[in-house]
Amino acid sequence: MKENRLVVLLGLAGFIVMADNWVVSPILPAIAKSLGVQAASAGVLIAAYMLPFGLFQLIFGPLADRYGKSRIVLGTLAAFTVATGLCATGATLTGLAVFRALTGVFAAATMPISLALIGDAVPMERRQQAIGSFMGISFLGQALSMGIGGAIAYFLDWRGVFVAYAVFSAAVTVVLWRGLADVRAQETRNPEARFLSPYAKLVSHGPSARTYAIILLEGIFLLGSFSYLGTALAERYGLTFLAIGGVMTAFGIAAVIGGRTSGKIAARLGRRNTAVLGLATAALADGLVLLGAPSLLLTAVGIFALGFGFMTAHSTLLTIATEFAEKARGAAMSLVTFCFMLGGAIGTSVGGRIATSASLDRVYLVYGVGLALLALLAVPALAQAEARQMEPVAA
Repeated sequence: MKENRLVVLLGLAGFIVMADNWVVSPILPAIAKSLGVQAASAGVLIAAYMLPFGLFQLIFGPLADRYGKSRIVLGTLAAFTVATGLCATGATLTGLAVFRALTGVFAAATMPISLALIGDAVPMERRQQAIGSFMGISFLGQALSMGIGGAIAYFLDWRGVFVAYAVFSAAVTVVLWRGLADVRAQETRNPEARFLSPYAKLVSHGPSARTYAIILLEGIFLLGSFSYLGTALAERYGLTFLAIGGVMTAFGIAAVIGGRTSGKIAARLGRRNTAVLGLATAALADGLVLLGAPSLLLTAVGIFALGFGFMTAHSTLLTIATEFAEKARGAAMSLVTFCFMLGGAIGTSVGGRIATSASLDRVYLVYGVGLALLALLAVPALAQAEARQMEPVAA
């Protein structure tokens, strides 16, 4: 299979998973009204998804290392499709929460195992561009999810959102099943893979541990910043869900561009400097969002810069992590995604408290400063983490 086709197919799987990840937020009021509960009570649907989504990252990695990455990706994507469709049938808040939890369980495998599969199939010299393209396509789904979900819910109802996502996911599963047949011979497999020992070795190894710490902090400040962009657009300019989705597309477009160019930047500057550049760009982006309150255009530029900075930094960190443990690459990438999403959950929660006690502007001030300090911290932290300078962690 050609590398570009593999990246696009896995990217489409990532697209639907990341879109599903964020789609409940804009349709939460409609769900609450339909089920006869308060919107605050319906917030349990988000937690019901995120908790298993985070925890099962750590389970699917070793399973993929032992039984095959393509097999796990296909199996979990098929189960994700069914679970998403079941969400459309939820008649009570409890029932819908159970279906969202199942969706979160199976969604957990797509991102880390796809990244590990790219690590197996794509040579190191082209890997960062492949990872960047995959992440760009995937996070385009996240950036568009508010607009997509809001539009479908507006023209149909909230159940139509899950039906549409299930249909799209089913189509991707079929195409991916056909496409991955040629990749199975290239993927690494370790029948002796363990569940806990790879993680213990990864976090006890200095260069990899420092990289995971950077990724955790990146999730706090960067995903925390992203989480409130839609709210900022609504509060500042009174935009509709459709308009918010249109503006947020700037993030997704910039992420795709950052993914396509980060490999070329890394070839010139080195991976550590490229990661630092991306984090610094994200810090600047938060500053633009902060200062751009009177101007929708300046805010949109900040959103674009945040998408570019995010993908430039994150695709670089992911590329570095693919070399941590060749025989346990699934576990290594699962730990990356777990740290990033855990950071995102912390950043979103803390950001909400800052916004409640102060203002949204304070969120972007605090997180912008945090990203700037993280860029400085990354210089010594990643000194030994570049693939060519570090011995892989033993499987």
